Amino acid sequence: MNNFNTSINIRKLYVIVILIMVSIVSCVPTRNVREENKTVPEQYKNKIKDSANTASIQWKDFFTDLNLVSLIDTALVNNQELNIMLQKIEITKNEIQVKKGEYLPFVNAFAGAEVEKVGEYTRNGAVEKHLDIKEDEEFPEPLTNFNAGLTASWELDVWKKLRNEKKAAVLEYLASVEGKNFMVTQLISEIASAYYELMALDNQLAIIEQNLSIQQQALKMVKLQKEAARATLLAVRRFEAEVYKNQSNKFQIQQKITETENLINFLVGRYPQTITRNSDQFIDKELNKMSAGIPAQLLANRPDIKKAEYELAVSKLNVSVAKANFYPSIGIKASVGLEAFKPKYLTKTPESLLYNLVGDIVSPLINRNAIKAEYKNANSRQLQAVFEYEKTILNAFIEVKNQLSNIDNLKKSYRLKEEQVQSLTESIELSLKLFRSARAEYTEVLLTQREALDSKIEIIETKRNQLLANVKLYQALGGGWN
Repeated sequence: MNNFNTSINIRKLYVIVILIMVSIVSCVPTRNVREENKTVPEQYKNKIKDSANTASIQWKDFFTDLNLVSLIDTALVNNQELNIMLQKIEITKNEIQVKKGEYLPFVNAFAGAEVEKVGEYTRNGAVEKHLDIKEDEEFPEPLTNFNAGLTASWELDVWKKLRNEKKAAVLEYLASVEGKNFMVTQLISEIASAYYELMALDNQLAIIEQNLSIQQQALKMVKLQKEAARATLLAVRRFEAEVYKNQSNKFQIQQKITETENLINFLVGRYPQTITRNSDQFIDKELNKMSAGIPAQLLANRPDIKKAEYELAVSKLNVSVAKANFYPSIGIKASVGLEAFKPKYLTKTPESLLYNLVGDIVSPLINRNAIKAEYKNANSRQLQAVFEYEKTILNAFIEVKNQLSNIDNLKKSYRLKEEQVQSLTESIELSLKLFRSARAEYTEVLLTQREALDSKIEIIETKRNQLLANVKLYQALGGGWN
């Protein structure tokens, strides 16, 4: 009768526990986060809709200067920031194995030995005092114990919490790979930009040296005219000042050349050395023909967009993981082995055999506020990821649009500056002739030389900006990492 009542009480307890857990599960909160907006304009404004895209060109084909290609090749091996990123990728790759192992059973081997002396007037002591293992052998005192066997534990992933954590780890790994790809595009763009800047500085230095030669000749002419009383000391001093100014500018450009070379060396991952380049034909350097394709291609070509997309997927999985914390966790524990108070008895079975099997179910009851807070945070982080993804797409579109406009305007500007340089170059010789014949003031000669120099510097800068705009558009379209 007592056993029957006990059985009924146990069943009642099970029913109560199940009802409590059902009520707990039914109280799990839910929050809806809006889906991300992937829509982009069908085409770039004032551009013909064409799927041809420069981003599909590999960087070794996009850059034709062999010296520049060599620098980029070296940087992709030696650049410290890139190598740091590669180690981060390895770390995230290892995290996949960590998460994968968490939802598989844990099996451990154990072996041990112990000795114990209990008081004689305790329950164990009294038993040991009066119990013989055999008629001719007393129970050992102190009591030793030896055991060996296997234990296993397994959390049943009923709510897919552990599997979602593993999927999130995979997506984080993929996001880190895209982060590396984005860094590669930035690195290639920085090296190419610095390289073109260096070539532009070389040409500016050459033009200043050419201009100095012209100014020094003009200074000699003014000095001769002063001796002939056809010019004043003021004219001589003004021409001298112009020569000193350009000599000073020459040293400033030389310093910029040194700093730009060292920037390239830093990006390449080596100590300062001369950068090999051929700057003679810089002004005649041909520009790449650029094709922007359609905006929708940015979603597939831009590594930063793909990285943001993976991070958004991770945030969604983390919401599911946080929600699973509200549900009961179900675990199974088991062990099997041999145990005896003397090693010689360990092999005697089934007397020395031990085993157990335990199943448990645990559900949060008191500290649900902490779990709710973490669930809310996971939802907020998901919303953050949605905004970050949309912001990345918008930024990519604007970058492409800006560079397309920049390329068009620079092309028009370059044509006008070519005309300006030609006119001012002809004006230098003309102004000197007029000055020799006393038909022009020395200030006109100075102003003409200054304007001619400025125009030549500006056309070099415009050419540099055209090359940089092409590089930036190539990067903005998602080219360079493949």
